[in-house]
Amino acid sequence: MKLEILHVPDCPGLALLTRRIAEALGDERIADTITYRVVNDPAGAIESGMTGSPTLLIDGDDPFAVCGLVPSLSCRLYRADRGVDHAPSVAELRAALNDRLRGKESGQ
Repeated sequence: MKLEILHVPDCPGLALLTRRIAEALGDERIADTITYRVVNDPAGAIESGMTGSPTLLIDGDDPFAVCGLVPSLSCRLYRADRGVDHAPSVAELRAALNDRLRGKESGQ
């Protein structure tokens, strides 16, 4: 499983997302690598599919994609229990990682 975080320079949500991914992974080493890619221009956002910073891709897919969001260099906000946050919750990340693992196990 490959995890990639797309972000703009000085993204306020990058450290939060990184911490939450580490917490979601816990002792499990399911990710082959976690890479970080800085996206500096609108063309890069379009090419990479970044719909705001930070965007997490799991094996190239955005598990938190929202219909209607367009590629952007803006700050990305995620729905949270009490409004919005700069990153998905640990529980949401854990669920997305587990969904990907189940998909791989079933051959998808």
